[in-house]
Amino acid sequence: MLIKRDMLFTPAGKNRPLHIWLPEGYETSSERYPVMYFFDGHNLFLDSDATYGKSWGLLEFLQGWEKQLIVVGMECGHEGNERLYEYCPYHFRGKFWGDLLGTGAETMRFMAEELKPMIDREYRTDPSREATAIGGSSMGGLMSLYAGIKYSGVYSKAACVSSSISPCMPSLRRDIRESSIAPGARFYLSWGTEESGGKPSMGIYETPAAKNNAEIAKLLEDKGAATRVTCQRGGRHCEASWEKLVPEFMDFLWLDK
Repeated sequence: MLIKRDMLFTPAGKNRPLHIWLPEGYETSSERYPVMYFFDGHNLFLDSDATYGKSWGLLEFLQGWEKQLIVVGMECGHEGNERLYEYCPYHFRGKFWGDLLGTGAETMRFMAEELKPMIDREYRTDPSREATAIGGSSMGGLMSLYAGIKYSGVYSKAACVSSSISPCMPSLRRDIRESSIAPGARFYLSWGTEESGGKPSMGIYETPAAKNNAEIAKLLEDKGAATRVTCQRGGRHCEASWEKLVPEFMDFLWLDK
């Protein structure tokens, strides 16, 4: 069952739509379910809601997947550069995005301290860390990585798909080294060959995206986390490519496959 409802996004003082999937049998059972939170909730389930007319196909996937869980997708802001600011946890100056005063740290605080408690109150969730995951793509992938690092006591699993990490590498290195990653943490990291940057002569594991994801994985593994790093051959920076990765990252995070 797919539910759409609004919630006040207190950092901006604006409503943000939520796209919530409740598993089959939810209404007739007393079971408590694990929860996975996603960024860009409008792009998850229905093509008719998706920004570019193509979703991740999560509705069809979840209807046929062996594990039952609740999915909560929070929609981003759509005015001007709201998404860029709200989904970047760092401040920096650089040629990639120019001067950027990201408010993603506040977005993440909201998700951990306001959104999650509301979901746990109003739905039959298993609120434990072991039963709580987060995921996203592009800037949402960056935010998912940040969440898994800085809020490891809340989220035990993170799907970081085509993450926009290159401009943030110094800050990410610092945060991983300074943070305590709780036992059992799992991180899925991916990039596509058609979005990896670099020169045509480079091998697929020599590009900036490949090297940055490999470095992040090593830093996380040094902290005791389990990682899977995937290069999607032919993968582009779009929902059609990310849809193909859904079975892989969901199986890795939740089923240890």
